[in-house]
Amino acid sequence: MLRRTLGALVAAGAMLLSAVPAEAAAPAQPLRRAHAHNDYEHARPLHDALDHGFTSVEADVYLVDGELRVGHDPEDLVPGRTLQSLYLDPLARRVRDNHGRVYPGSRQQLQLLVDIKNEGVATYTEIDRVLRRHHRMLTRYHKGRVKPGAITVVISGDRPRALMAAQERRYAFYDGRMSDLGEGGPGLIPLISDNWTNHFTWTGEGAMPEAERAKLRSIVATAHRDGQRVRFWATPDAPGPARDALWKELVAADVDHLNTDDLAGLQRFLREHDTRRAS
Repeated sequence: MLRRTLGALVAAGAMLLSAVPAEAAAPAQPLRRAHAHNDYEHARPLHDALDHGFTSVEADVYLVDGELRVGHDPEDLVPGRTLQSLYLDPLARRVRDNHGRVYPGSRQQLQLLVDIKNEGVATYTEIDRVLRRHHRMLTRYHKGRVKPGAITVVISGDRPRALMAAQERRYAFYDGRMSDLGEGGPGLIPLISDNWTNHFTWTGEGAMPEAERAKLRSIVATAHRDGQRVRFWATPDAPGPARDALWKELVAADVDHLNTDDLAGLQRFLREHDTRRAS
């Protein structure tokens, strides 16, 4: 009887273990190039991206009635669905639970790209106020020096450059464009983001023109020389050979962030094609 009882308990335990999701048993491997464009449109903002190993997420923000509401268009905004509730608070809990890290056992930072959609100065001023509550987990700038944190906030969209550049102490950084390449340095402009189609004609069909390949690699080399990272938006995002071909060129050129709304698709691609993994 005792043996049968023990056998039943072991079997029940095995069934319970098999029911645990893979993410719970083995956290996702962080993918240093993976950027979740329009992250807030996924079923579980932030969490879906982290479950797929993403190390950069993007949130569009509007200042409405004193709240930093997250959404793509004004009609999408919902009271209480804010930068703090969707991103900052859960990240603070995660960093606390992982002893100062976003991914357990990894030094890989997470980039939080905040795209200001209205009232740039007023919205940034409120962002700055909210970020100060979470300063311990954030990369910060003070009197010419940058102190790394688990989360690096970068401001995109309607960016108040003069205001940000004048701050003696700052908890966010400026998202530059190609005109900022090699300027500002990581203390103000650690990231260069731009529209792919403004600078390249190739979108993955056929072979990439050699002149455009050389241009891409020159952009990345210049940025990296000055401590800046590179991201392009408006790249093909429909699954297929064109997207894969373009992503392969971006990885080969050492572009820092690959932009997608397809979390699982980019995760699969980077696991197969990116030999440089997060630390």
